Amino acid sequence: MGSAVELDVAGRTVRLSNPDKVYFPERGFTKRDVAEYYLAVADGVLRGLRDRPTTLQRFPDGVEGEFFYQKRAPKGLPEWLSTARIAFPSGRSADEICPQEPAAVLWAANLGCLTFHPWPVRRADTEHVDELRIDLDPQPGTDFKDAVRAAHELRAVLEEQGLRGWPKTSGGRGLHVYVPLVPEWSFTDGRHAVIALGRELERRLPGRVTTAWWKEERGERIFVDYNQMARDRTIASAYSLRARPRATASAPLRWEELDDVLPEDFDLRTLPARFAELGDVHAGMEDEPFRLEGLLELYERQVAEGAHGELPYPPDHPKAAGEPTRVQPSRARRRP
Repeated sequence: MGSAVELDVAGRTVRLSNPDKVYFPERGFTKRDVAEYYLAVADGVLRGLRDRPTTLQRFPDGVEGEFFYQKRAPKGLPEWLSTARIAFPSGRSADEICPQEPAAVLWAANLGCLTFHPWPVRRADTEHVDELRIDLDPQPGTDFKDAVRAAHELRAVLEEQGLRGWPKTSGGRGLHVYVPLVPEWSFTDGRHAVIALGRELERRLPGRVTTAWWKEERGERIFVDYNQMARDRTIASAYSLRARPRATASAPLRWEELDDVLPEDFDLRTLPARFAELGDVHAGMEDEPFRLEGLLELYERQVAEGAHGELPYPPDHPKAAGEPTRVQPSRARRRP
């Protein structure tokens, strides 16, 4: 698989072992190809990772092998790579890496990391979210174009609230929309804000959008996955490669592009060329952070008008006050 090579990354030397190891067999892309990809988009991927506690999704044997999520900073961490202490829903804590420079991205790529999962917080304040992340997830019977339709309506809702959203492909079939925030709100507040947005989309696009947590209740609709704002739930970062045969990547987009692109347009080969031509089209995202009062007021109005005050959390989270039962509806109906 070839001897190790050394890469110069913004003045730091990063060792790349087994550079010829194949990571994407369908297209023959190697570990070296992955490293060169991340070098080409380094400024963009780092914009989404900088100072954020980041979970590494590692594929040491490529996309057809086993993978795992590395939350705790591994042993042998370079002295120049920062960490932050984060708290899990269980109450336990861990030190996660916080990339601050391009070399950190390449160091992780050498470990077989294809996808980066940053928290919506910064290392200086890990309890207050600074990004609202709205995940538009197509369910069976729907596709990317359905997610695009929902995203356009979401944009309208955000603008009515005085907010600006920044869309990107998930690297799969869905779309992510980010809203930069002043870091003054908790994970719970961020989750409630996304619930409010999801319910408003349900109202405006009946039969096309859902916030139903249980898959059996979602139908052929776009699921607004509000639990992506729960503590220790993360979304693949901008420019992250995804473990798909075609080596697709999560691509930042401009709103005017949504109707003319497909997720397959952006991969290990095409995204660097786009980046070289356009730069990071989300480069200005952090220049104007927003506030959440309006969406939290919308959430409270929805509750006052009859919406449930809480929706189910993921199973590893402690039960929240007012949360409905976590029993699958079909099973609940069979109980005596």
